[in-house]
Amino acid sequence: MGETIQFVVRHGYLVIFFWLLAEQAAVPIPSLPLLLVSGALVRTGQLKLSSVLGYAFVACAIADTVWFHLGKRYSGQALQFICKMSIEPDSCVRRTENLFVRYGLRSLLLSKFIPGFNVVAAPLAGGSGAGLGRFLLFDSLGVLIWISTYVFAGYLLSDQVEIAAGYAVRLGSGFFVIAVCALAVWIAWKVVQRRRFVKSVNVERISGEELHAMLNAGSEVTVVDIRSNFVREADLIPGVLRIPAEDLPERHQEIPRDREIVLFCT
Repeated sequence: MGETIQFVVRHGYLVIFFWLLAEQAAVPIPSLPLLLVSGALVRTGQLKLSSVLGYAFVACAIADTVWFHLGKRYSGQALQFICKMSIEPDSCVRRTENLFVRYGLRSLLLSKFIPGFNVVAAPLAGGSGAGLGRFLLFDSLGVLIWISTYVFAGYLLSDQVEIAAGYAVRLGSGFFVIAVCALAVWIAWKVVQRRRFVKSVNVERISGEELHAMLNAGSEVTVVDIRSNFVREADLIPGVLRIPAEDLPERHQEIPRDREIVLFCT
């Protein structure tokens, strides 16, 4: 904590800008400690509140706007890339898609507070066909709510932050080593979680070409599209059985049991 505070004071607002820009670009680094420290430094007069909020807001707005356009152009590929960058299991795409389908652009108001959803919400909005103006309105409000909450929390808890900093100073360079080790352990755990998820869904797969050959050969095959309701009408596959994964418990009887079943979930 001591090194973090001194680093923020020494380099000021550029630290806030580039740190948040990196986090919102899906780099797996937590920004909560930085925002809390920034709030404490605002109370001591070492940083200006308007500048802290301004630099943090611009960083998030830049990252979110870029992700919005990438989502508009590449949709699912952008989401998969984010999950890999942030070391989240691919299942995060399904969870966040369902959340966005349920609440729409309103979900942007609180998306930054939800792990796994904070950087995926913007490309989801782009892929949904939302207009840039409405996206910027909801996203800007959400960013301001998120930043203000943690900065003001740091402002109100500045005494506790100073106590923690005092302990950190007494630990000296050892605190930095502990912090780096803790971050490494956290990243390693996320890697383990991702590998476990991949292993759990390691079932037999076939390519599109193989499926096409099976259908041309007259094989008895039923293709079930289990993608979420977020999929646009233009991206639906004609002639396949459409049952979103969340509806399978209620509609599983629609799937024939006398033939091979191919699930499409890309």
